[in-house]
Parts: sequence; C-alpha cells; structure tokens
Amino acid sequence: MNKKKIFNDPVYGFITIQYDILFDLIEHPYFQRLRRIKQVGLTHYVYPGALHTRFHHALGALHLMGQAIDVLRSKGVEISEEEAIAVSIAILLHDIGHGPFSHTLEHTLVNVHHEELSLLFMERLNEEFGGQLSLAIAIFKNNYPKKFLYQLISGQLDMDRMDYLNRDSFFTGVHEGVIGYDRIIKMLAVHEGRLVVEEKGIYSIEKFLIARRLMYWQVYLHKTVLGAEQMLVKILQRAKELATNGAEMDMPRHLAFFLYKNYTSGDFIKNKNLLDRFAKLDDHDIFCAIKNFTDHKDAPLSYLSACLINRRLFKIELKNDPIPETYISDIKKRVAERQILPEKNMDCLVFSGEETNHAYSTSKDEIEILFKNGEVLPMSQISDFGIQTRLVKKYYLCYPKFVRAG
Repeated sequence: MNKKKIFNDPVYGFITIQYDILFDLIEHPYFQRLRRIKQVGLTHYVYPGALHTRFHHALGALHLMGQAIDVLRSKGVEISEEEAIAVSIAILLHDIGHGPFSHTLEHTLVNVHHEELSLLFMERLNEEFGGQLSLAIAIFKNNYPKKFLYQLISGQLDMDRMDYLNRDSFFTGVHEGVIGYDRIIKMLAVHEGRLVVEEKGIYSIEKFLIARRLMYWQVYLHKTVLGAEQMLVKILQRAKELATNGAEMDMPRHLAFFLYKNYTSGDFIKNKNLLDRFAKLDDHDIFCAIKNFTDHKDAPLSYLSACLINRRLFKIELKNDPIPETYISDIKKRVAERQILPEKNMDCLVFSGEETNHAYSTSKDEIEILFKNGEVLPMSQISDFGIQTRLVKKYYLCYPKFVRAG
C-alpha cells in the first residue's frame, strides 16, 4: 500500500506525508478524533468560517516542520533521517491530548493539562508501534541533546504557533494575523545547538509577534467569543454539580463518564482505560448534551443551554482594571428584578473573571537573532519598534443582555 499520501490543504496547498509511520499515525483512531475537535472553540459564533479542527492544524504544523528540516539541512545542520522522522511525529501528535473545544473546557471535564494527555497518548502509541516513537517522545519531553529540535516543537517560534496563526487568520478572515511564515522558516538556522533566526529575518519576526498579539485580542480573547466560551464552561460546571448530587442527566455516555467523577493525571497513569475513554470524547458529545439540557428541569442549566444553542449570548464587559464589587452587586440586583431564575442561582447569570495574554516572554527561551559577524542577541534587545513583553491582564463581567448597566 502506498502510504506517501497528499492532502489538499486550503492554507498551504498540497501537503505530502513523507514517512509511512506518519500515515499510520494519522489513520489511528486517536488521531482521527481530532477531526471532531474544533481548533478555536466557539470562535465561529463571531467569525462563522472558524470551523477548522485540530486535525487541520496538526497536518499544517507537520507540513511546516518538513519545510524547516529542509531549510536547516540545506545550511549544513546535521539532522539524521531518524531525527527527521521523530521530530515530525512529535509535531504531528503535539495536540493529540486536547479535549472537546480545545482550551475552552480544559480542567472543566478532567483536571489534566492537554500536554500531559498528549504525552500519555504518545506513550500508548509507542507501545502499539513497537517503540518507534521513543525518539519522538524524548524530543517532545526536551530530553534529547539537540535542543533546536525541541524548539521547533515548543518554543516562541515553533511550528505550532507558525501554523495556528496562519491558519486561524485564514479561517476567521482576520488579516491582521497573516505572517510571513515562509520567509521566517527560510531564515532559520542553528547556532551552538540552539535555533536562531538570521539577521535578515528580524522584521518578519517583529511582524510575527505583532500578529500574535493582535490575534489574541481580536480572535482568541475577542470579548464575544470569551462570553460564549464562559457560558459553555458555566453549563458544564452546572451539569457536573448536578451530576455530583446524583441528578439524572440526558447526555452521551462518554461525557457522563467524566462528568460524574473527577479524574486527575494520577488516575490516567494508574488506569490505562481512562485514556481510551477520553479518546472517545469530542465536541459532538458536548453539543448533543447541551441540546438535551435545554429540556432539563433544572432552570439554570436549561436557561444557559438554550441561550448558547440559540446564540442568545450574554453581554460581556472587558476592563483593564478589576471590576468593583459594588458594580457587580448592582448588575445582580438588576438581573434579579427580571426574575429569570431564583436568586440563589445568580452566579449562573452574573459571573466575572480575568484573562491574560503574554505576547512575548523574556523569562523563557527568547527568539535569538544571528548576525553576520557571528554575534547572537535575544529579540528583546534589538527590536527597532519595541516588543510588548509585559503580561496583559483584562477583567470581564458577563450577564444577560436585557440588563442595562448604569
């Protein structure tokens, strides 16, 4: 059987699967599940085209990794065929542990980070494939001497970020996120074992960092998207609370398995069956449950579910400073006057929190620039326009739109 297949990708055109094992991993049910996990949660409630999946993203990141390997080899960097296969496997599977709606429901269904689950999936696949993923796992865990291979997977200029900015910009239609990924990759090099960017690529890197910051506030943390996703979280939290108290819930059994109990990373390590259960959970289970919840006798659950299903989204206020408790109390009073739900359930109608974004961090491995004289400097020291390195924090307040703040 010919396993060197070609995928027609709307972002890059034709993507070639170069190694047989990559095709076998893509065909595996664990990976096929990513077709049913949206890349950007409920962003399609604002940008209707944002319906792409983790499957698309993984293939895109794999494609860019292949380009990066070719560029580095052309500059004399030693990357063996075994290493090329391993780093390709690692980037292909880097998001395989994501649960339904990606980041939105992380720690809501299971209290385990998606990277931990990705590693568990890779270790399980390594058993099935007779140890062929051992090197990929070592690179993924940053336990391999050639640090630049890890940086291609997980760094401030990795193939993961390169693809998701490019892809999310494409499917949302937000052109501020467009980056010169092809030029950046051509400017990559390795210096003393570390991934660097040649001096000629400085401005492309600056555009990359600006695009990432703009995409966060215009797409990933767009206030309407944030409001919709917080409503989704509230629905699942309410359902979990009811399930914990023994209430009957009409939902797919794969979701019920995780909603009626709390599982930690330790549980996943001890009980291998949990991973197989998690592998059957996807976006469809969540929305099937929410449709059923619209008829549930619990008023808060049915109200929130109907609002989300029919896109009657809550109003959201996004502020640079913490929202005063007096203001929140006033909003709750106004909501209570409408008697939508019993006052004891007010936290389901009025809720607040905070979101942060770090466009560029100087506390971890910085993007390094290689100058023609051989000098290497971190990007934060050489940008002509300045790079936003501070942590940006915004505070939000959600409540039904019928309430007029005043």
